[in-house]
Amino acid sequence: MKANDGTTVPVWGVVRPAPTAPDATPPLEVEVAVIGAGIAGLTTAYLLRKEGLDVTVFDEGAPGSGQTGRTSAHLSSVLDDRFDLLERARGADISAVFHESHASAITQIERIVREEGIDCNFRRVDGYLFTGSDGDAEVVAREYEAARRAGARVERVENGAALPGAPTFAGPALRFAAQATFEPAAYLGGLLRVSLEQGVRLSLGRRVMAVKGADASPEGRAEVTLEGDHVVRARHVVVATNVPSPINSWMGIYLKQAAYRTYVVALEVPKGSVPDALYWDTHDPYHYVKLEPRQDGDHDLLVVGGEDHKTGQDGASPARFDALVEWARRHFPGASEVVARWSGQVVETGDGLAFIGRAPGSGENVYCVTGDSGMGLTHGTLGAMIIRDQILSRPNPWAEAYSPTRKLVNLRLLGEVLNVGKQYLDLLSAGEVASEAELQRGQGAILRSGLHKLAVYRDEQGTVHRMNASCTHLKCVVHWNAIERSWDCPCHGSRFDCTGRVVMGPAIADLKPEVVEPARERLH
Repeated sequence: MKANDGTTVPVWGVVRPAPTAPDATPPLEVEVAVIGAGIAGLTTAYLLRKEGLDVTVFDEGAPGSGQTGRTSAHLSSVLDDRFDLLERARGADISAVFHESHASAITQIERIVREEGIDCNFRRVDGYLFTGSDGDAEVVAREYEAARRAGARVERVENGAALPGAPTFAGPALRFAAQATFEPAAYLGGLLRVSLEQGVRLSLGRRVMAVKGADASPEGRAEVTLEGDHVVRARHVVVATNVPSPINSWMGIYLKQAAYRTYVVALEVPKGSVPDALYWDTHDPYHYVKLEPRQDGDHDLLVVGGEDHKTGQDGASPARFDALVEWARRHFPGASEVVARWSGQVVETGDGLAFIGRAPGSGENVYCVTGDSGMGLTHGTLGAMIIRDQILSRPNPWAEAYSPTRKLVNLRLLGEVLNVGKQYLDLLSAGEVASEAELQRGQGAILRSGLHKLAVYRDEQGTVHRMNASCTHLKCVVHWNAIERSWDCPCHGSRFDCTGRVVMGPAIADLKPEVVEPARERLH
């Protein structure tokens, strides 16, 4: 969405600059318009260009500036919400489709790395599911059987501490073969470079405000409206923004999703002390771990994530990072200095599968990839594979399982819907501060002003920024995120920077400024 989706910086840094300058002037006519320059959008553009189609990628910010750049870089064909639960929700056939499609996505990434010569340290590794506590042995036993039925290459590890240097968990574990990892910024930068060399065009700097399918256009083509009322006409439009934005009429999608914040730290560990593998446990929320080998020095990096919570709820506090560091040092005794920490956003669906394919209600030539469910790298890649086939009128064996129109009715989804309803009670509560004079530099809070609420931020120079606190999507009251200095919506996960500009949908309009006299107040 925006050039900077947070104030924290992942250990990978940012996407390396492309050698070719992007096309900053939006065209009037394109064959395929791809909205979003993350892994889903760039992979879609790359695959379609390989088929001879002309593709233009649109993004308000820099490539990789959304959630792709904030990943922990697990490439896994193992459902992090567990095969056992998916099988019970949608059946063994869908569980097998999940494994096959994500395994194929890893193979697709491996093929692109090899054929295009992308230097991103891609490597195949094992993955380990460990018990979070002694009482989870039965959870692991059920998962073993469900994983085998799904087609995963899995074996039992009866003692979780048997692998030297692995997490010191008690109880059994599962080892999954043929998983992978890489350096995400380097991969996306390489994919961008290759795509531009092969003729993909890149148009940056303008927010996409609306998309209409051919059915709603008098020209008989899909239309993409950019900021400034610039209209681009296209034969096909692919919305790959991780959330169903900018098309807020997709009621059937965003009401079946829930946004969560997740936290990651990178710590130094002695080189060679931890096996190069993926690790995750059975906690809820679970912890996820991988090694990032370093070529120089005496240390590798241990990347540890977790502490998930609903976006805009339960507090985005630095204490989340402290809890991860404490957990990492307890289970990996060699973990020492923290060298990076960052947060990201995952969009969960009711069954753990993304919504991929033709966007409901938007015409036959508008497609979407949304709902990464914490596995955005593989969901984004397989999403590009499905949409490529649909645009080219080819059959795809996974399309039905991921269809955005599939019906989802379960207790998990019902709980999320009820949770959204509760957030509107914030409209009636008192403010967090009585006066903006209570705010320190770099701090934001909610202030009640008569019948409505203000989102008030005092910047590092002491200037106070006042905005209407109602999210421009569906009017929930936003909450302050002290880690990323953003305003986060607790209903559907829209995020705005400290001065109210959208950084993540489904909102497409900025928070409305509130002018109060005197309009500029300074802290002395």
